[in-house]
Amino acid sequence: MKLTVEPGRLAGAVTIPGSKSHTIRGLIIGMLADGESALARPLRASDTERCVALCRALGARVDASGDDCWRVVGTAGQPQAASAPVDVGNSGTTLFLAMTAAALAEGETELSGDEQIRHRSAGPLLAALRELGATARSKAGNDCAPLVVGGGLKGGRVAIECPTSQYLSSLLIGCPLAEGDTAIDVLLLNERPYVGITLGWLDELGVQWKGSADYGHFELPGRQRYPAIERAVPGDFSSATFFLVAAAVTGSRLFLRGLDMADTQGDKAVVGMLERMGCSMEVAADGLWIEGPDRLEGADFDLNATPDALPAMAVAGCLADGETRLLNVPQARVKETDRLTVMAGELRKMGAQLEELADGLVVRQGRLRGTEVDGHGDHRVVMALAVAGLAAEGTTTVGTAEAAAVTFPDFVELMRSVGARAQTVG
Repeated sequence: MKLTVEPGRLAGAVTIPGSKSHTIRGLIIGMLADGESALARPLRASDTERCVALCRALGARVDASGDDCWRVVGTAGQPQAASAPVDVGNSGTTLFLAMTAAALAEGETELSGDEQIRHRSAGPLLAALRELGATARSKAGNDCAPLVVGGGLKGGRVAIECPTSQYLSSLLIGCPLAEGDTAIDVLLLNERPYVGITLGWLDELGVQWKGSADYGHFELPGRQRYPAIERAVPGDFSSATFFLVAAAVTGSRLFLRGLDMADTQGDKAVVGMLERMGCSMEVAADGLWIEGPDRLEGADFDLNATPDALPAMAVAGCLADGETRLLNVPQARVKETDRLTVMAGELRKMGAQLEELADGLVVRQGRLRGTEVDGHGDHRVVMALAVAGLAAEGTTTVGTAEAAAVTFPDFVELMRSVGARAQTVG
């Protein structure tokens, strides 16, 4: 499917969908929990639907028929091995966060996904699970899916490097249910705020843990239990980023409904980044107003904690005076695509001036021209290029636009609701 976008300003209000990070954590913890859990206002998208299927395969009963509330009857800490291979599609969050949970089962579960997932390494987490007493291997022998995990989790002490925070979050969610206590030494950690989201869930549910302030060491007593969950899912700041940047690059005023500035999501930091570039923000009880300036100002940003913001912030940099440097984000190369190379290449097609670094991008002021670009099947690349089309001269056509449904199935509809001239074809 292709998405065509014409330049223009926006106005009005959009309701931001529920957080993918919170929805998937809620589903997996609900699958492990006692009794029946309820998640209000969950994100319905292909990633979360894959997680629903995974939770069912591991023994939970999940009612995801409504959009307002999903219900999960958990396994009381005793997931069963899946009877057939589980396909997580394009959802790396589901794959990695579920690995430790699946390892708790006595039998073995095979986890796989699409072509992109089959190229994303799980090596450090596989090694950690083996050290904690589980079976954990890559069927192809390359540390990538298909993965086989199971055999139970005994606990112990493990050291792990986490180029993606999802490895650590997986252990933090699953290890409290291990047979014994677990100690984790974290030798490398990117994307720290996502670990904060996980720890917030543990705290809310009364799960015991101790950890150093720098997240370098954790201790998790074993044989704990998760009580049933009853909570609402906050709006997704990662999805909101595209509307925030859309307002910024078009000089528009928008209200983003459903955002909670008290939430721990890392991409909340994009609000402050765009303020530094000249945008005006006004926090309301049920969301956030943003107004873009006549001209954005370039700035330097460390994106290590907010790698998902890179595609959209690269677009903001193209329309900013001077130079914008997006730094310390090497893990952007191992997301659904190598987002540093992909964004640099596609924005250059539109006339942008970018320099690709080993761990980031340098974006220089320029003018964007509408042309045909490729989303590479990456939902965040697709949406970022669509936002670029709002500020380009002429028509922009984005290929593989169907990928936006991975996390934001209503993206195009919401864009049109605030005045974007956007149309899907094919």
